[in-house]
Amino acid sequence: MPDRTKAAQRGRTTPKQSPKGGRYTPPIPREVRRSPRWYPWVLITLLVLGIATIILNYVGALPGSPANWYTLGAILAILVAALAATRYH
Repeated sequence: MPDRTKAAQRGRTTPKQSPKGGRYTPPIPREVRRSPRWYPWVLITLLVLGIATIILNYVGALPGSPANWYTLGAILAILVAALAATRYH
């Protein structure tokens, strides 16, 4: 069993931080955290555009459809919207 009195006598292993040189990060102000007013409209547009492209490609309403490029573009638009939604405040 380790001797607790010796460990207590050794003291700090790291130097004590000064109040000015600490690792404190102040909170981000609300004005900076807010997303622009157009941001949700871009998200909705990308989602609707991606879903509509997949549906129109499936029914053959697009020129040269069915084509894999339409599906790839639609999935990319949905993915960009989903990734951008994680940054929405």
